[in-house]
Amino acid sequence: MPAVIGAPSGESTLQKRQFLAAALGAAAVPALAKTRTAPIALAAGPVLLTITGAIGKGNRGPLDPALDQMMSKQKIRFGKAQVYDFATLAAMPAVTLRPTLEYDAKPHALSGPLLGDVIDTATAGALPGTALALLRAVDGYVVQLSMADLRKYRYIVATHLDGKPMPLGGLGPLWAIYDADRFPEMMARPLTARFTLCPWAMYHIELRQA
Repeated sequence: MPAVIGAPSGESTLQKRQFLAAALGAAAVPALAKTRTAPIALAAGPVLLTITGAIGKGNRGPLDPALDQMMSKQKIRFGKAQVYDFATLAAMPAVTLRPTLEYDAKPHALSGPLLGDVIDTATAGALPGTALALLRAVDGYVVQLSMADLRKYRYIVATHLDGKPMPLGGLGPLWAIYDADRFPEMMARPLTARFTLCPWAMYHIELRQA
């Protein structure tokens, strides 16, 4: 799997992932058709995830440097995007994982839609395995995955931890994660090294054609 390509330096793993941000709510929206390539309507609640790059038509316009302050400060640029609120993601078919987490060395139930399926709704079809996905957290932590690895390891966009929505200020509201316990090559690593490519508080994905 590719290495982390961007992260704060000179800090511990925990400090790298600490951040301050305004709390985000989630307003209810009608359930969407549960197909991998179904069009996603404009988000009715606060946007939690923005996908840019090699996407389809999108459901929002270009970055506004004045109002999209965090994305602008993190040097994100786009002419269009696909955006998702909590209810939109929660309406998609969910998968539950039970990995042993590095923070307390205990197994936990994490559930949410497959990350590959979420990306498919933004691209109107499957990207080739050589395409790249850059996953960015609110603190600027960025990892790069190929679509092949993203699907191989069955990453999800986790929205719930042990049956409860994940709060901002904890590991949420969205966490890109896979079940390391199911892959021998990952289990061979120390527990603290199994989730470096799993940004919690993920809010942006950039898709690039290789």
